[in-house]
Order: sequence, then C-alpha cells, then structure tokens
Amino acid sequence: MGPGGPPWRHLRSDRSVVESRIERQTLRRVLSFARPHRRLIAAFLVITIIDAGLVVVPPLLLQRIVDVGIARGDVSVVVWLAVLIGVVAVVTAAFGLIAGWLSSRIGEGLIFDLRTQVFAHVQRQSLAFFTRTQTGALVSRLNNDVIGAQRAFTSTLSGTVSNLISAVVVGITMMALSWQVTLLCLLLFPLLFLTSRWVSNRLAGLSREQMDGNADLGNAMTERFNVGGAMLLKLFGRREAEDALYAEKAAVVRDLGVRIALLTRVFFAAMTLLPQLATALVYGIGGYLAIRGDLSVGTLVALGILLLRLLGPLQGLSNVRIDVMTALVSFDRVFEVLDLPSLVQEKPDAVVLPRTASRLEFDRVDFTYPTADEVSLASLETVARTESRDNGPVLHGVSFVAEPGQMVALVGPSGAGKTTITHLVARLYDATSGTVRVGGHDVRDVTLESLEAAVGYVTQDAHMFHDTIRANLLYARPEATEDQLWAALEAAQVASLVRALPDGLDTVVGDRGYRLSGGERQRLAIARLLLKAPSIVVLDEATAHLDSESEAAVQRALDAALEGRTSLVIAHRLSTVRDADQILVLDGGRVVQSGTHTQLLAQGGLYADLYRTQFRDDTAPVA
Repeated sequence: MGPGGPPWRHLRSDRSVVESRIERQTLRRVLSFARPHRRLIAAFLVITIIDAGLVVVPPLLLQRIVDVGIARGDVSVVVWLAVLIGVVAVVTAAFGLIAGWLSSRIGEGLIFDLRTQVFAHVQRQSLAFFTRTQTGALVSRLNNDVIGAQRAFTSTLSGTVSNLISAVVVGITMMALSWQVTLLCLLLFPLLFLTSRWVSNRLAGLSREQMDGNADLGNAMTERFNVGGAMLLKLFGRREAEDALYAEKAAVVRDLGVRIALLTRVFFAAMTLLPQLATALVYGIGGYLAIRGDLSVGTLVALGILLLRLLGPLQGLSNVRIDVMTALVSFDRVFEVLDLPSLVQEKPDAVVLPRTASRLEFDRVDFTYPTADEVSLASLETVARTESRDNGPVLHGVSFVAEPGQMVALVGPSGAGKTTITHLVARLYDATSGTVRVGGHDVRDVTLESLEAAVGYVTQDAHMFHDTIRANLLYARPEATEDQLWAALEAAQVASLVRALPDGLDTVVGDRGYRLSGGERQRLAIARLLLKAPSIVVLDEATAHLDSESEAAVQRALDAALEGRTSLVIAHRLSTVRDADQILVLDGGRVVQSGTHTQLLAQGGLYADLYRTQFRDDTAPVA
C-alpha cells in the first residue's frame, strides 16, 4: 500500500465522475502536466527500480551465510556476508531517502502547477459561475482532487513500478531456488486477489457514500459557521433543529464508518491469514525437501524471507487498477474545471481603455441570464442544478447616455433590472445583444484590466477580507502611501474612527468586516474606492439598511467619491435620487420613464407612484 493509506480511501465522492470512463485525452493531458518534471520522474523511476531490485539481495546473502558460513564453520564468510547485508541495508535506506525527496519534488511541483492553473482559471470565470457554484465543492476541487492527482506521480506511480519490479524479481528468484515450493505457494495467491477485489469493491462504494456524507457535513458547517449563517441561526432560534439535523447527517457517516471498519478488519484478517498459510506451506514442504536433501537449509530460509517480500507487492498490484483510476479521476475532475470556459472573454486584440474614460452609453441593450449548463458544472452545484432552464430576457432594449461627471439614477420595483444594468458596465456579464460603451469603446473591445480600473463599485453589503484595515484599503491600490491612505479615510468620513481604534490601520476587521458596523464598513468601502480613483462609480443601494446617522455620514463620503466622476446609482432614498442629472425608471426590464426628479413628478406614472409609496416620509417634493 502507498503512504496515503488504502487506495479506496481516496475515491472521490462524485459518483457521476468516479464511474465515468476515462478518455484517452485525459491521459494525454496528464502526460503534458508531467512533461516539465520529466527529468525528476525519470530519476525517480530509476531509483525506484534499483531499490525494488535490491529486495532479493539480503535473502540470497542470508542463504550463503547459512549454507556456506555456518554449515562449514567459516567465520570470515559469516562476518563479511553480514557486513554486506548491512551495506545493502544502508544503500536501500539511502535510495529510499532519495526517492522520497524526488517524490516530494515531483508531487509538490505538480500540486503547485495544478493549483495555480485552476485558481487563475476560476478567478476569470464570469459572475454567473460564482452565483451557482457551492464554495465548499470548489475549494475541495482545489484541494482534495489536486492532491489526488498528485498521487498519480508519487505513491501510485512509485508503488506500481516498485511492486511490479519486486514481484517479478522475487518470483524469478524463488523459482530459481525451488520451483516446486514456489508453485505450491502461488496456488494461494488467487485467494489473495479475489479477497482483495471483493473487499475493495465494497469498500469503494461505502467510501464514496462516506465522502458524500462528509461533504454534506462540511457544507452544513461552512454555511452555519460564517457570521451570516450564525446570525441567522441565532435570530431564528433554530439551535435544537440544527443540532438534530447535524446529528442525523453525522449518524450516516458514523454508520458507514462502522461498516467500513468491519470490512477493513475482514480484509486485514484475510491478508494476515494467507501469508501465514503460505509461510506454513513453505516451511512444511521446504522442510520436507531439506530433510530429504533436495533443498539446503539456507535456501529454505531464503525462500521464507522472499515469500514475505512477495506478498506485499502482489497485494499492491491487486489494487493497482483502483489506484490508477482514482488518480485519473482526480485529474479528470481538475480538467473539468479547467475546461469550463468563461462567458466573459478578453479579445486577443483588445485595446487599453484610457483611465479617464467616463462617458457611459447603453445602446439598445438586451440581456438574458445564462443557464446553468452554460456557466457551471453539475458536480459543483448539486442543489441548484435543477434550475437550468431559461428564465427569459431580463432587459429589453435599454438605451441611455451618462455624460462625463453626470449622475444617472436607476429606480423601479424589485426585479426591474437595475442591478443587472450595473453588472453590464464592468462586464460582470456581457449583453445578449446591443452595446455597452465606456468612453466611446464597446466594453467587449477593451482589456478587462483597463475596464476594471475605470469602473468602481460600492454595494449595499461591501465585502471586506478577514484582514487589517490597511490590507483591505491597499487591495485597491497596493502602492498607496500612508498619507494617501489617511487622505482617503478623511474623505470617506472615517479617519477619526480608525484613529480611535487601538491598532489603528492594523485593526483586523473580522470575517466579511463584521467587526465593524454597517456604516463604518460602507465608509471603509468608499475609502477603498477613493484610493482606486475610478472615472465611473457604480453605487448599488450603498446607503440601504443604514440608520439616519450612518446614512448621513456615508452620504457625505459619497459626495466626495462622486465629485467629478460619472456615476450610476441605484437607490430608494429620495435624497440621492432627487439630485441626479437623469433618472431612469425601470419596469420589467424596460426604461419606461426618464428625466429629472421634477420632470418625472410632473409626468406622473410609475415614478410618481414610487415617490408616493416610498418617499412620502422624506422631504417634500420639489416643485
């Protein structure tokens, strides 16, 4: 067995992938990943082959010690052969250390290559991919499956080569010493293979179920142990129900663990019994032949030792198919992610958008959200996968222009398409038809990096990494100086708060920034936006869910952030909408009204209705 434990322990939990047929293309791609490490792999195989061949040397030397040294009373032969056995042991240990070093170099190098490629590829997926994918399943793909793929070139490759060479060399040596005893012993090995195959098949199925259960437990903990999940649990008082649900899931894993442990015991009992029977056969038949004079005592001793060294390789080879398929399945699952194309692609001839580009234009834009089959993998969203049907268009012929420095507000009922419009500005999605232009350039014709630099976002739930305030601010501008950080904090109306904190800029904000209040988190997000200094700012209900005092502070920060910049604002607050240069009223994915606050109130219609229902408690309408 390899160092990773029994091979069935490593079978993946996704049955649809585990039971699928591995294509030749997968094998070719595996070899392509191995190519950069081919010299190390070649050296590793040479060392492994030599090490496997040395396995027969000590038993043969021991045979000579007994038959030549001890039987004839030649002390020098005994001493020198014993020293030689020690030298072989030292050489074998050295080869083992070298093989271990080469194995780690190959394995860790392969893990690095796979992880960096998958991480880079996933980062470049469209937003739709992340709205559907289960984070735990994706992280597992980056960890467990990558490590499973690593085993193809470490434990699986070395184990298979070593076991094969050892079995052949030891088998030939035993046949040369006594073909009669060897053939009789080999009659027991079909039982070894059959027992191993029977137990392995059942353990593989149970292990897949156990991995399913563990994945289910992991997802449950991931969702409930983050701040949002813990808060929901406490607010709804579902502790007992959650305890019961978790206990039910854990009981499934427990029961499977008991069954696996029992089968494992059966397996190892058989693996212990058969070698003992074979040993009894060797010494029984061999001893009889030795008494008759057909076999020397030294040969009998050598056969007994060689037999024990034959059992391990044969047992390993009986599971080689599972080992190889497990490693290839892991590669297949990694390639599955790498082969998923992003719906948002950068053209080879994309141009760099000027950092000062600030004119925003939507020209007859239609948009339909992509289906699950277009953006994600079934194995990464087992719950949401049933929602793969087309839900129909979300935007219909949306056209408007935001001139440099203007504020355009988007209002309308929930589901009208407001947030979808903002997502198209920075190509979080691509329009189904029509054109979105920034600075006169179709956003599909410019580089993603330059577009992302020109557009800045502040949403109603600004995300913060579990890191310091300084690190979260520098995410927008890594080269920013201390003075620039404090200038951004001052403009965002949050500098005094940061100065009052014991650790100042080095204060850790907690998971998603939950150690800060909503208003503080929003102002830090605005400071981060100011450091980025985009030419276009998108505000998606940035003041929603804030109390009056926090809203006022955030609004002052927003005034600084929007000064001199083109802005696209989603807001239900009259204080923001009223001052917009242009207000677009959306309903059912269409712009049904447009104009200033005063003009729209005079027109009546949906905006006036929204005003009466949503804004009547704010300031009086402007005549």
